[in-house]
This record gives sequence, structure tokens and C-alpha cells, in this order.
Amino acid sequence: MAIAAVQGFACRNHFTFRGPLIHCARKVQQSSSVAAIESLVEPVSGVIEAQNATASHAKGDDDFKPHEWKKLSSKELGIRTSKITKPTRLVLNVLKKNGYEVYLVGGCVRDLLLKRTPKDFDIITSAELKEVLRTFPRCEVVGRRFPICHVHVDDTIVEVSSFSTCGRTFGRKSSFGVRKPRGCDESDFRRWRNCLRRDFTINGLMFDPYAKIVYDYVGGMEDIRKAKVRCVITASTSFTEDCARILRGVRIAARLGFRFAKETAHSVKELSYLLSRLDRGRFLMEMNYMLAYGSAEASLRLLWKFGLLEILLPIQAAYFVSRGFRRRDERSNMLLVLKSLHEIYARRVCVLAFHKALVDQPRDPLVVAAFSLAVHSGGSLSDAVKVAWRISQPHDTSFLELSEPGGLDSDAALMDEVIDLAASVKDALQKLADERYVSRALIKYPQAPHSDLVFISLALTLKVSTIFDCVRRGKVKGFVTKPRNEIDYESLALGQLQEIRRMFARIVFDTVYPPELKRGNYSLNGNSSK
Repeated sequence: MAIAAVQGFACRNHFTFRGPLIHCARKVQQSSSVAAIESLVEPVSGVIEAQNATASHAKGDDDFKPHEWKKLSSKELGIRTSKITKPTRLVLNVLKKNGYEVYLVGGCVRDLLLKRTPKDFDIITSAELKEVLRTFPRCEVVGRRFPICHVHVDDTIVEVSSFSTCGRTFGRKSSFGVRKPRGCDESDFRRWRNCLRRDFTINGLMFDPYAKIVYDYVGGMEDIRKAKVRCVITASTSFTEDCARILRGVRIAARLGFRFAKETAHSVKELSYLLSRLDRGRFLMEMNYMLAYGSAEASLRLLWKFGLLEILLPIQAAYFVSRGFRRRDERSNMLLVLKSLHEIYARRVCVLAFHKALVDQPRDPLVVAAFSLAVHSGGSLSDAVKVAWRISQPHDTSFLELSEPGGLDSDAALMDEVIDLAASVKDALQKLADERYVSRALIKYPQAPHSDLVFISLALTLKVSTIFDCVRRGKVKGFVTKPRNEIDYESLALGQLQEIRRMFARIVFDTVYPPELKRGNYSLNGNSSK
């Protein structure tokens, strides 16, 4: 069985924090992974009156200080336009050539400032949506509440919104009126009004890649410098209008290593009950994003800290309660240490089900090793057992989900235990998707609030369960053993079960047998050396 080395089971993180944003940046004490931005400011004249008039609405936190509207040089901020994807550049160029104003807006501008690779790019333009439709042959309008254009460029969808559509929506939904201030030109007013309807200040930045200017009307640059997540309008109003912003805020804070501003944090706690009203589709989407991009552990910790975990993942919340985990606990546990609970939705479900199975019945680390080897190889259980006996590196003894080693004296006994573990994982999958079970499961933990909210569909449960069928039924038809220890990220992105199976096995093995505890150079093809 030619499988790569055990120590290679570590997972790659796509998104890593890089160096300072610009030459005049300074470190933020509360987060070593965040580079702070010193303001390079060109105030916009004649707008202070408007800013002061809306300050009490645009900022609800008690430490808010009015900001000037700012125009900043993207070149001095170190933004590299080369990071803008080709499909996005094509759409920008076509709209610009047709005489329309075009800007990048939202999280992509924030990520470009932080030297991160944006997961997507949002364009806003002065063109009407019907004009965007006429401009691009492969284009469609989607969304009812917030209609936007999906422009198809090859296999990519570029989202384009219009100032006019957003303006009408803003006027209809806004909790306060916005009037054009004296001395303010139409372009500034249009940009400012749009930024006021964004969720968080750090998402309220606008970037003109042609003029190379970043527009900041809501203090987003200052909050990036302070590494804060703060609502544009009063947090209680913002979350009441759209409770999904609570989840989005947690996701952003976890991914960037930022903290919530005081008033925003208070509203996250106080209004968490609103999440039970969230549309199921939106809930699934937000949870999918939250546990993605390498920020799963940070997200789980924040959800627990703010009392959201028991609403969103009640079984996992009950586990924290049973382990005596405090809200601000800095300790770790197996759920948090299970590496790379991110990137692929199906794989996250695998990990949650596997952990649930071990919580219900702790297993010998040798059983977990043989199980992960069998899953990785596509079902060669007998080979996996033979290799497992040869493992010489120590396992992590801190996990209560692992029983004391010993009691397994034959291949047959070990194989039976592995098959039983696979059955337990499949059973846990069914439980995680069962609303009645989720609700009943919390009875034994009175401290945890009750919830029957689940984000795992039956269809996904059936799909994921096939990953573990190979343990009992043997080699998967068409499964190809990879000659080298490498990850096919393209296959992962497409959700192909073979690659998900391999990656899940790597996560499990590396968690129980951390590479840093390795005593010898052991490989899964049975070779070892000291």
C-alpha cells in the first residue's frame, strides 16, 4: 500500500496573514496577525456637516469619534491591482469604457488593504442594472430584496450592483433619512449613501482602481487600524434589520483576528435569539462561510464566547459544557484541535460526526489510526490494520475522547473495533441531521439552552455517509491510490468524495498522532526508521 508519510498528514491553510500593509504601518497589540494602517488622508471638503448630522446613526459605539470623509491613495496603501481577478478586471474595463463609474466595494477592498486574497470581488457602478444587462451578453438579474447582476465570464460569475438600485433600497429600508449636504458633489453623495447601508465599517470602503483612490466615509480605515469589527449604523438597529449580520460579524472577526467594538459585542449577545428566525437557506450559507477559510477554531471559540454555539451547534455546545469549558476559556479540546475544520462543507460534516462518535464512546488510539488509514486508502482494512500495528510515534494523551491503549490482541479484534467506529460515525451523522435528536440531546446538560436548529441536510448526510462505507465493504470501486503525498485542491473545491475522504483521514490522523510528537520517520507504506 503506497501511501505517503504520516508526518505529511498536516493540512495546508490557503489563507495566511502576511506582513505590514504599508511602509508606515504599526502592529496592533491585540492581534499579532493584523497589520494596522496609519491614515494617509486627503479630507473631502464641504462634507463635515453631513458627517456630524449622521454620526449618531452611523456609529453607535460609546468610543466613537467623528471621522472626516477620506480619499486615500491606493498606491501609498500598498494595494496591488494584480490581485484583482481577470474576470473582474474584464467587467470593470467594459463598464469603464462605456462611460460608467465603477468601483470595487466591500470585503474585497478590506482584504486588498490587508494583503489578503479576496474570496470574491463585488463591483458597484453608476450604470442601471438594465444597462449592465445590455452591456454583457451573458448576464442575469438575481435577487428580489437586493437585485444585482450576475455577469458570466467563462466559468466565473462576477456580481455587479447599481448605485440607483441600492439607493432606492436604502431609502426604503433605512432607519434614518439621508440628505445631501451643502457643498457635496453628486459622486461623493452617491458613494457616501451606499457606504452607509453596508454592514460593518471595514466593509464600507470603496476603491476606484483607475483613479487609484480608496474612499472612506464611515471610518473603516480607522477600524482596520484598530482591528475592530463595528457596525456602520447602531448595532441593535443593524442586527434587527438583518440578523445574519451577527453571523457575518463573527465570521469576519474570526477570519481576521479582529475583536468586536464594545457596543457591537453587546448587541451580538443581546440579539442572538434573532438567529432562530433566520431563513434556513441563509443560515446554511452563513454557517458554511463561517467554518471556511481556515478560521473554524476561531469561529467556534467566538460562537461559544458570545452564547451563539448553543443556538447554532447545540450538540457541540453541550460537549463544551460537559468538559467544563468557560466562555473565555483559552484551553483547547479535541473539537477545536481537529485540524482544518474548513474549506469543504462535506468534510466539516465528516469531522463533526467523527467527533460526536468519539464523545459517545471513546476509542483506543490504535482503532482511530486504523480507521483513518482505511478511509484514506479507500477501504483496505486489512492493510490498514497491519500498518497501524507498526505505528511507533506517540498519540496525544490529552484527549478524553481517546481511551487508554490496550486490550487489542489480534487483527480480528482491531478490525471489529474499526468497523464499529465506522458504524458509530454514520449513526452520528444521522443524529446531527435529526432535529428531534438535537433537541433531546441537550436534556442531560441543563446549563445549555435548548435548540433544534440543524444545518446538515438529509441529502448531505446520505452523501457523506458513503465515505465510511468502504471500511466495512472494502475497496471503493474506481479508487486510485495516490503515489505521492499531495492534496488535489481542485478536486476538493469540486466536492469530490475521493479527495474529501483522503483529507478527512489526514485530519483525524494528524490530530490523534500530531507530527510534532513524532519520534521516528514513519510512513504509511510500512517503513520506519529511527
